[in-house]
Amino acid sequence: MDRNPIQTLFLRYGEAFRREHNLSTVQHKAMNAIESCATERAGCHKFICNCCGHTEIAYNSCRNRHCPNCQWLKQEIWVDQVKANLLPVKYVHVVFTIPEFLNEFVLLNHKLIYDILFEASWHALNKCADSFLGVQTGALSVLHTWGQNLSLHPHIHMLVPTGGLDSDGMQWIASKKKFFLPVRALSKIFQARVMFLLLKAVFNKQVNIPDTFSDQNIVDHLKTMAKQKQWVVHAEKKRLSPSKVIQYLGRYIQRVAISNHRIVALDNDRVKFRYKDYADMGKHKIMELVPMEFIRRFLLHILPKRFCKVRYYGILSIKNRNNKLLLCYALINKAQLPPRFAGLKMNQILQLITGKDYSICPCCKKGHMIKLNLRV
Repeated sequence: MDRNPIQTLFLRYGEAFRREHNLSTVQHKAMNAIESCATERAGCHKFICNCCGHTEIAYNSCRNRHCPNCQWLKQEIWVDQVKANLLPVKYVHVVFTIPEFLNEFVLLNHKLIYDILFEASWHALNKCADSFLGVQTGALSVLHTWGQNLSLHPHIHMLVPTGGLDSDGMQWIASKKKFFLPVRALSKIFQARVMFLLLKAVFNKQVNIPDTFSDQNIVDHLKTMAKQKQWVVHAEKKRLSPSKVIQYLGRYIQRVAISNHRIVALDNDRVKFRYKDYADMGKHKIMELVPMEFIRRFLLHILPKRFCKVRYYGILSIKNRNNKLLLCYALINKAQLPPRFAGLKMNQILQLITGKDYSICPCCKKGHMIKLNLRV
């Protein structure tokens, strides 16, 4: 099996797909980046051993955030930075999902709907924390747009500390062990906020209306659909320790829509990949798609230019890191540790993670590989 089957798929069928579909600029850019990643098209660096003269060429990665081949080291560095700003307390994993009828709006208004998702989920959490716990809490929020089968399934993952500052900012209040926040209340507030923000955008003519809604009274239709559908908010019962939170961050948050290791086969004009069927008790299954459909589904999850898919709120927000967050550390009597990789170069970070010095010559095992020039 190819080490980078998604890149192979794009190289084989990408041009035909471009001819048949009208792609956005960011989709074109993502496809081009994935196709050129770690190839001659991306350029390269040349290294020579200062002992035996052995030379090697290293092809550049594309560094596109949607590339399944470029996320590992970036993920490790990001997790290290986040770890330094997470309070050493228990956390709850909460997921906010919008009903499927809004997917038509997502396809035409990516940034608007995703921003609404972020704002509404934090609004619901913040309001419930104030009403039921009487605290100022915080959250690390992450947008995912895909389901296991690569379908469009926008949802927000939140990591929330099980407690917060009291109204005076003088005490850390932890929630009860068997109760965090009522999921039904979160769901109702989330639904109301999403619909308020969406209808406000409709009134202000900021929304591209899908054809299926164009011949109807869109406001009444949206309200009716919203009442008929289930708005799913799921909170994990199990509380996560800081170490578990870090493991979760490492394997999940910086993921792309599908990774290379899930591709089982790429042959006979078919793509086969593993997925987990949550509708069938989470059983692992194999899905088979034609290449064009696989690429279409993959490109559904290309985010708008400069769109921030990870956001911090409340006491974990960037603006509060030098005041409220430091106060929280003091109240729980814990010290804030600096990032492990702060000030280190990439080769030093790699050595820390893997325990291997990649600058050592693979030929003589004595000398060090020295970069000859930046780009050839």
